[in-house]
Amino acid sequence: MADQKKKKLTPVQQEYQQLAKQKEPPRPVLKNCIRAFLSGGLICLFGQCITQAFITWGNFTEKTAGNPTVAILVLLSVILTALGVYDKIAQWAGAGTAVPVTGFANSMASAAIEHRSEGVVLGVGGQMFKVAGPVIVFGTVAAFIVGILHLIFGGTGIGGGS
Repeated sequence: MADQKKKKLTPVQQEYQQLAKQKEPPRPVLKNCIRAFLSGGLICLFGQCITQAFITWGNFTEKTAGNPTVAILVLLSVILTALGVYDKIAQWAGAGTAVPVTGFANSMASAAIEHRSEGVVLGVGGQMFKVAGPVIVFGTVAAFIVGILHLIFGGTGIGGGS
């Protein structure tokens, strides 16, 4: 679709495009998938270890241990982003660090850090929520729709019932 909006290329430009595509190195798709799988899995394993620590030593239940676990993962992600470590991990791991909640925290913290010179409100707050805004809106709308469906169907089917 983006190609359709571009202006028509001259024959010389088309020839250059073909030459550039020939010289482009192939993408290591399998290697990238393995790295993403391992890194995403390790983040999830680490989160599960934190959850188990809350259950074992903090007298939490499985249900109540989830919130502090997410908070710790987000906090660690923001700290690692501020120190410049998360970006190095993400460069190696690829999509494996983008999918878990840590990737969302990283994207928000990166935007806030990058635009801090523009001020707290318009720089940090404004830029940070350009990334987070659509996710928050979609999550809210999806939760509303699921709540309505749950109300209509009386708790049978969606979510297992109450």
